[in-house]
Amino acid sequence: MLLSLNLRNFVIVDKLALEFASGLSVFTGETGAGKSIVIDALGLLLGDRADAGMVRHGTDKAELAVEFDISRLPAAQAWLAEAELTGDDAEVVNLRRTLDIQGKSKAFINGTAATLAQLKNLGEMLVDIHGQHAHQLLLRPETQRAVFDAFAGASDVAATVAGHWRGWQRAEEEFAAASRNAAAFEAERERLQWQINEVSELALGDSEWEELQGEHRRLQHAASLIDGVQSALGTLSDDDENCQGWLGSATRRLQELAGYDEQLNPSLDLLAGVEAQLSEAVSELRRYADHLELDPQRLEEVEARLDAIWRTARKYRIEPPDRLPQALQDWTTQLESLGGGEGMVRLEKAVAIARAAYEKTAAQLSALRQKHAAPFAKAVTAQMKPLALADSAFTVALTTVAAGGHGLEDVDFQIAHGEADARPMGKIVSGGELSRISLAIQVITSGLSGVPTLVFDEVDVGIGGRVAEIVGRMLADLGKAHQVLCITHLPQVAACGQQHFQVSKDKSNGGIVSHVAALDDAGRVEEIARMLGGVEITETTRRHAAELLGHV
Repeated sequence: MLLSLNLRNFVIVDKLALEFASGLSVFTGETGAGKSIVIDALGLLLGDRADAGMVRHGTDKAELAVEFDISRLPAAQAWLAEAELTGDDAEVVNLRRTLDIQGKSKAFINGTAATLAQLKNLGEMLVDIHGQHAHQLLLRPETQRAVFDAFAGASDVAATVAGHWRGWQRAEEEFAAASRNAAAFEAERERLQWQINEVSELALGDSEWEELQGEHRRLQHAASLIDGVQSALGTLSDDDENCQGWLGSATRRLQELAGYDEQLNPSLDLLAGVEAQLSEAVSELRRYADHLELDPQRLEEVEARLDAIWRTARKYRIEPPDRLPQALQDWTTQLESLGGGEGMVRLEKAVAIARAAYEKTAAQLSALRQKHAAPFAKAVTAQMKPLALADSAFTVALTTVAAGGHGLEDVDFQIAHGEADARPMGKIVSGGELSRISLAIQVITSGLSGVPTLVFDEVDVGIGGRVAEIVGRMLADLGKAHQVLCITHLPQVAACGQQHFQVSKDKSNGGIVSHVAALDDAGRVEEIARMLGGVEITETTRRHAAELLGHV
């Protein structure tokens, strides 16, 4: 239930703080006073788009805040918990929104930044707004279908049908495209398979290219390596005059001299290390030389292997050649995505599966619509009779059509006056009649809704007199199960409210300012008298107003 609404610098509101009660609350005021500002503010707080023009002239920022009691809305509490947006009190939710003159907007749920999508998702559980032009929208086929499906409890099934329809059409398009390009598909599969076969036969290992290049360098320069190693061994150890001999002679001479001066010992220690490393280097070179040999046959084999790899890589424009294994993997993936040789079969099967899913859910939707068409028509007709439409009957015509995103039938709301045949509403009813029929439908569908707060923005347009009083009583009855907010220009409807707000405007230094005040009993008499008698309020109109309030 809506608990409070606070506005600052919004449109023509300077500052506004309202608290709401259960039952029917009515808003009245002169034309242009800003009666719809409260509903516009609620819309913004529940996720509607904002623009800079909503910031009051002469100010930099508008601020809006609203508080709801959700103690009887476990679904809303669960949604907040899942989104990690629960406040200090799990049974209350606070929504806030700011707008600036640059058109930037920020939204908050329980003090945490939120997206407009989150506001909308939560708002759909909290408030149901019936705008001024709801009766005009009722002439649209999509509105009629949505309203009826909601009554039939078929909205979720209808959404599923729409999803299956889109899936079916996508599958059909893919199959049609594949059929048109079957030759190209087959050529692409053959090309990929040829490349895969050729590279697979090459059997290139992940690190083989690099290893082959290293081996090729060794084999190609084997003679130079042999000569160089042998020359080094001669210099270090094998020649008559060699490093090991020189080092040994120097060491022995210094050892003799160290007997005369111990300060030579550190140098001897270093030379001992050098001698050991030189000896190890000589041993390592001998081992290397033992395995080093000229191998023209192996060199020829390596060069042939390198050439085969290089030619294959160049053929498919792959550089460097060691990327061939990755290319093979990529081609294999592409071939699998085309379904190999079973591509068309796979796509055709996908079409059949998507069509079966659509037909199953569409049949379920048709059954729900057939089941609830008569009960819905009966309920609306019953609500229409006290609205000066006693001789009229409401029907729901379900016409079978080709499969589509909305199911297997069109939904058409029709009216029959007297003994005449039923005809589509847009062709037979007047504006006033349409407004009353819309109200009857809204009362029925709102009564089924689990949303706790219902808002009606001048849904009583085009009616008056006794019918207006009946409309007021209908809204008051609806207020027994829901919290109802209604903007009205009819005194008969206003008199039915349990809470009455008067909207007015005046001029200030900053321009036009709108005010909203909760009326007491005396204030209600004055306001309803104004609505009855216009600018000149007499004692007679006051008595009529008091009588009207007393009859409720």
